[in-house]
Amino acid sequence: MTCGLKDWRRIWYKLDMKILPAIDLKNGQCVRLRQGRMDDATVYASDPVEMALRWQSLGAEYLHIVDLDGAFAGKPAHTAVIARIAQAIAIPFEVGGGLRTDDDVREILDAGADRVILGTRAVADPEAIRRLAARHGAAIAVGIDARGGFVQVKGWVETTAARATDLAADVARCGVSTIIYTDTATDGMLKGPNLAAMAEMADAVPSVSVIASGGVSRTADVEALARLGRVNLAGVIVGKALYEATATLPEFLAAAQGR
Repeated sequence: MTCGLKDWRRIWYKLDMKILPAIDLKNGQCVRLRQGRMDDATVYASDPVEMALRWQSLGAEYLHIVDLDGAFAGKPAHTAVIARIAQAIAIPFEVGGGLRTDDDVREILDAGADRVILGTRAVADPEAIRRLAARHGAAIAVGIDARGGFVQVKGWVETTAARATDLAADVARCGVSTIIYTDTATDGMLKGPNLAAMAEMADAVPSVSVIASGGVSRTADVEALARLGRVNLAGVIVGKALYEATATLPEFLAAAQGR
């Protein structure tokens, strides 16, 4: 069988793409929100550490953790829980939510996170992003949450006039090597990802790894993201689909690896 360049890019990409199970923390529990609404939360586990161990045992290589209370309060609210997770598991994880100061970043990295995700601060203080990226390197990621292509901040309660792709280009110039891009209209809805938005984001920052978030409900969604053929689309965050068991983590991992 022969393959054109586009086919080879897609095959390589699928073998390299990671699945990141999501653990969202609210009041010390593992929850999922519907479109980011704190008043529309479903509790899936009382102990996030047990959930992290579960995803590790099923083959996860990396976890995505969000401090929801921190995102709304503007400061970390689950540092102790994050430290417990770090002590319990052997795989790395990233943490976002409420990291508004340099001390917040240091606190979460010291708790054991491999990477921290800055969101609101990337819009409000780009020079801080540049400074932190120079200081911490790959441990600094930027989370860009958008609805209709425009950036949302402060736990998705405020929509700005900034275009997501423009912000991505700005943080790439600041030295950030990873962007987590969430289409908030699809998050938690189990209706599939916004493929056009993900392709546009990957094209906007070809030298940056983009992790897709929002809407993944089945293995076919992962395969559809792979078929976009963007080699910098490096991972997919899967949350509600795992908790609602629309597909298992091993099935998602197999889809990401082209099996």
